[in-house]
Amino acid sequence: MDNLFNLLKDFQPYIILGISAVLLILLIIIIVLLKSVSNLEKRYRKFMRGVNNKNLEELIIGYLDKIDEVKQDSERIAAAYNELDNRIKGCIQKTSITRYRAFDDVGSDLSFSIALLDDNNNGVIITGIYGRQESTTYAKPIDKGISRYDLSEEEQQVLDDVMNKG
Repeated sequence: MDNLFNLLKDFQPYIILGISAVLLILLIIIIVLLKSVSNLEKRYRKFMRGVNNKNLEELIIGYLDKIDEVKQDSERIAAAYNELDNRIKGCIQKTSITRYRAFDDVGSDLSFSIALLDDNNNGVIITGIYGRQESTTYAKPIDKGISRYDLSEEEQQVLDDVMNKG
């Protein structure tokens, strides 16, 4: 036993230096682990924000329920969008107008033709003829880009213009 004590006494500075090195390494490891635990705790708190003593299963089920609600809302919005899109196709989307002088004895371009068509090229051409003694306004229906009535040159021009727009 005395030999062991003498041996320890001879190597005491080296043993203390070795233990100090191991202690320093352990201290560094503890600091790194504490930093990792701190980051993990931050992530956990961020994950569990707004939760008061709920378990993870209840939290996930709650989020899945919210996802289902959002999916139903999205489907309702898509259906409303499709309905509005179909309704808009029936609204006036293409227009064209031309002014002209219908009679030589009238001083300026007071007569007009207006074409108003929807997405399916259905609509109307409204024409107003201005003369010195009287003015006349009339409409001609348009079905799929074709009128069942004869069109004047100006009416055909506005119809061609509006058809080329869309």
